[in-house]
Amino acid sequence: MTSRASHLAVATFAGTPFVRRKERNEMVAKCFFGMMAAAMIVPLILIVGYIVVQGWPLLSWEFLTTNPRGGGVRGGVWSALIGTLYLVGFSLLISAPIGVLAAVYLNEYARDNWFTRVVNLAVVNLAGVPSIVHGLFGLGAFVYFANLNEGKKSIIAAALTLAVMTLPVIIASTKEALSSVPVSFREACWNVGATRWQTIWRIVLPNSISGILTGVILQVSRTAGETAPVMLTGVTTWKMIESTGWLLYHPVKDQCMALSMHLYYIATQASGAPKALPFAIATVLVGAVVLVNATAIIFRIYLRSRKKW
Repeated sequence: MTSRASHLAVATFAGTPFVRRKERNEMVAKCFFGMMAAAMIVPLILIVGYIVVQGWPLLSWEFLTTNPRGGGVRGGVWSALIGTLYLVGFSLLISAPIGVLAAVYLNEYARDNWFTRVVNLAVVNLAGVPSIVHGLFGLGAFVYFANLNEGKKSIIAAALTLAVMTLPVIIASTKEALSSVPVSFREACWNVGATRWQTIWRIVLPNSISGILTGVILQVSRTAGETAPVMLTGVTTWKMIESTGWLLYHPVKDQCMALSMHLYYIATQASGAPKALPFAIATVLVGAVVLVNATAIIFRIYLRSRKKW
């Protein structure tokens, strides 16, 4: 009797054909989306793995800390690595504050009128401009017109060009992060007498900082890997670092090397370079980007963990 009752209970709660069909469809969808994710991740792992394996014979601490020699085909990548860090650092120091402040104005202060719509359209269109066009703009605006280094290329001209190029993504991501903060947070602050700026500074920005960092993280990879804009405005194929002081490159008076430009030169124009050299340079470039991104991601996770909602 007990066995029959158990059997009836199991039969009562057994899935119907409709439920089983839904479960099969769910499994098919899960497998399909998993395959799509693998289709993006597996090629990336294969490409990065191939680059690292090919460049491994040259990778060493000495390779990172010595200047290129013999026209770049011997020695290390020290001057190119430092130049890349200079370009990324200065461009983010310029673009991040301007982009965040512009997004705060557009999201928190600006009214929905024709001027705001024109500005938003300009931001979207600026994001689609090819990088070579940004390079030509930087050459005309910062090298020749602004005359930052007496009409010569310089690190600051290249950094300004990269800053203009990265502004749209920072503005867009910051606007999205600001919009994700509930309106009730703002209303609660206004109800207790806080001004609009106090609300933004004390409530909105702290609760959206992780999203703002997302836009900044996205731009690190782009600025580190760009070749055309910096080639026209401030990067040279050969410049050794001779100073041992804290200012290895002068931002206004010097040009610099960059890993992306150095890689392009070695892969396409240099003669007599070891076969592993382009892959070793590419590995250092990818590693530098990953290291900077990982640091920013860890900081973002820490800030997100402190959210109360």
